[in-house]
This record gives sequence, C-alpha cells and structure tokens, in this order.
Amino acid sequence: MDLFEYARSNNMKKESPLAARMRPKTLDEVVGQKHIIGKDKLLYRAIKADKLSSIILYGPPGTGKTTLAKVIAGTTQAEFMQINATIAGKKDMEEVVNKAKENRGMYNRKTILFIDEIHRFNKGQQDYLLPFVEDGTVILIGATTENPYFEVNGALLSRSVIFELKPLSSDDIKELINRAVYDEEKGMGSYGAVIDDEAADFLADLADGDARHALNAIELGILTTEKSEDGKIHITKEVAQECIQKKVARYDKDGDNHYDTISAFIKSMRGSDPDAAVYYMARMINAGEDPKFIARRMMVCASEDVGNADPQALQVAVAASLAAERIGMPEARIILAQAAAYIATAPKSNAAYGAIDEALSEVKKSGNLPIPAHLQDAHYKSAAKLGHGVGYKYAHNYPNNYVEQQYLPYELNGKEFYSPSGNGYEVKIREHMKFLKGAKEKNANES
Repeated sequence: MDLFEYARSNNMKKESPLAARMRPKTLDEVVGQKHIIGKDKLLYRAIKADKLSSIILYGPPGTGKTTLAKVIAGTTQAEFMQINATIAGKKDMEEVVNKAKENRGMYNRKTILFIDEIHRFNKGQQDYLLPFVEDGTVILIGATTENPYFEVNGALLSRSVIFELKPLSSDDIKELINRAVYDEEKGMGSYGAVIDDEAADFLADLADGDARHALNAIELGILTTEKSEDGKIHITKEVAQECIQKKVARYDKDGDNHYDTISAFIKSMRGSDPDAAVYYMARMINAGEDPKFIARRMMVCASEDVGNADPQALQVAVAASLAAERIGMPEARIILAQAAAYIATAPKSNAAYGAIDEALSEVKKSGNLPIPAHLQDAHYKSAAKLGHGVGYKYAHNYPNNYVEQQYLPYELNGKEFYSPSGNGYEVKIREHMKFLKGAKEKNANES
C-alpha cells in the first residue's frame, strides 16, 4: 500500500456511515445472537477454532449477517473473498473459483467465499457453485433475508449449516445506541453528544430489531443538532422522532394500550366491521407490532369466531401468516389486511369453540369413560379375544355412508357438544345432521 492508498483508506474509515464504523471486529464485540454465537455454541467454537464449514446466515435486515461474515474474515487464516449476488455474474464467480483452486493447490490454504443476498442468485448460478462447495474448494457463507428453504437450492442447503439470526432485542439496540453516542474511536463520542434515556428507549423500540435503522437515526441526530448552552448535543425524544421520521404512537408493546388495541382488532373482526379491523391493524403496524403476532391472532379469530360458518377463513388466515413471513414488510401489510377483511366479512359461528370447551368440561367431570368395545383397535394381537372391534359397522358399507351405532361412551349416550349455527356453511351442516338424525329415528321406529 502506497502513501496515497493509505490516506484514502483512512479517509474512508472516518467518512463511512456510523453503522459501518460500528461494525464489530471480534466475536466478543458482537451484540445479540447469543443463541448461535454464545461461547458454548457451535458457530462460536467453529469461528474461534478456524474450522468453519459452509453456512447460510438467514435473518431480517440489520441483525448482523454481514457483521458475522466480517468477524470471520478478521479471525480466519483462510483467504476471505466477498461478492454481492445483486451485481455478480458468472465471470466474478469463475475468478473466485480459480483463485480458490490456486490457494488450495499452491499454498494449501482454504478460501471462504461470502455471498451477500445469495437468494438473488438464480438456479444456474447456484448450481455452478455446488461442485466447488462440495469438494471444499470454497467454504461458502451465504447471507439472505429470505427463507433459504424457498430461495436456495436444496443441494447447497444440504451441504451447509443454516443459522437463523433473530431481530435484536430492545436492550441490544440500546447497548449499540450508547456505544454509538459515547464511543470516541468507532462511534461519535468526539462530538460531545448525550442521549436521554427516553430517546434511547424510543429509538430502540422503533428500530424493531434493526440495528442499522437505529444507528442511522443517531448519526443524523448528532450531525444535524446544534449544541446547547452547556456545549453538548442533546439527543432528546423529539430529536429522535424527527430523525427516524416516525411520530410517537400511543402504543406500548408491554402496556395496556397494546392489549386494548389487539382487543379492538379482534372484536372488530368478530363484529363484522372490516373498516375498524383494518384501522386497528394499521395502528399496530405503525407502532412496530410483530406481524407474526397479528397473524396468530387472526388465525385464532378465524377458528373461534368464524369456524365452520366459513371453513375457508382459517385457510385464508394460515396462508396469510405463511405468506407474510415469507414476503416480509412492508408488502406483508397487504396480505394481512386482505385476511383481516375476509375474516371480518365472513359469516360467524363460535360453535366449534363452544363444543371443545363443553367437551373438556365433561371430561374433567366424568373422567376417561370406557370407549365402546366395537370402536377399540382390533389390529393388535389378542384384540379379538377381548372383544375389541367386534361388531363395528363400517359406515361406507351403508347407504349415504352412514350407519347408526354408539360412538360416545355409553354413559354419555345422547349428549351433544357441537351445535352448528344457522349461519353460512353451518346451515348445510345442520341440514345434514338433521337428515342423519331423521335416518336414525326411522331406523329406531322400524326396529
């Protein structure tokens, strides 16, 4: 490196974004992700021992995928090479592979290839890498925000260990915020800034697990806020709000307003008001609520409040949950809103909810009553000698695929738990049950 290159490198370090300057260089500096890089965990031990095999790092933006790759780069004796799947072509990969072959053949040195956004590679590009990953020419580190089981070739997955990175907790984000404000070497400590606890809490909450989002707001706040009379830059909640470009929502994920809002959301769907349901969903999304939490509540509502009045409501809710998880925000908001509107406008029935609760109450009261012998399993040895399965009537051998016999324990003969409503598809269920009951009574009269 000549004098000019050295000067350019130093300037880049000083002028690079705060999030880049704050990037850890060692495992011990990494905040969060203890479930995969705790001192007793596989990935921590592999990095420390420089015995890494191919891995896929999967998680939302700002959770540390590139950070972990850079830490590995700083600790390994292998040559570390990096490409970005959004701009890399076959020529780039060929150059990496040729260099890796040279390292292996001439210097007996391993090569680690970090591919950021590996899900952007098409099948052909991923297939090209496969033999070189398989024979150890390159050790692959792939980073992706998309579910690798959908976006990465199965052959590559089978040769890699997948590590899922979780969104950073509020405490993790606050630790990084304080480092950024007060650290003079990597952070912005030389600016003489201080941050209020309220502002730090606000940024940590709204960052929603994305460290980069919080650090960008801190950098903007310090660079654009004038010093006060005491000579310090004060990062208050108001400053933080301006920098993150989001108004304070009256919504605390652990407070009463959280439960009030989700309660209003569910009751609006139950009450068949799609406008209110979408409105309360918007309040939760705006406040940073976890989309998976919203989706879970919709699945419960689809079964508890719609039930068999529209059996497709549960299918819509489950599909929305899976799609939202795969797509991610902000597009997931459309998927969740579609499901909420469907559930809200669907015919309603809580018959299944009532049925299981009444059945549970009966079980607690009467215990495990004997199962009628003809319903018991007749396949195991000596079952027939005990009378198990003897006399069972196979419904499909009878007209309308129905035959009268005792299904409940004899002590509960005539007991009803499920009483379908007169709404939606349950009208057809009631008619069918009425038909079966009529056939049962007819058979009784004839006998």
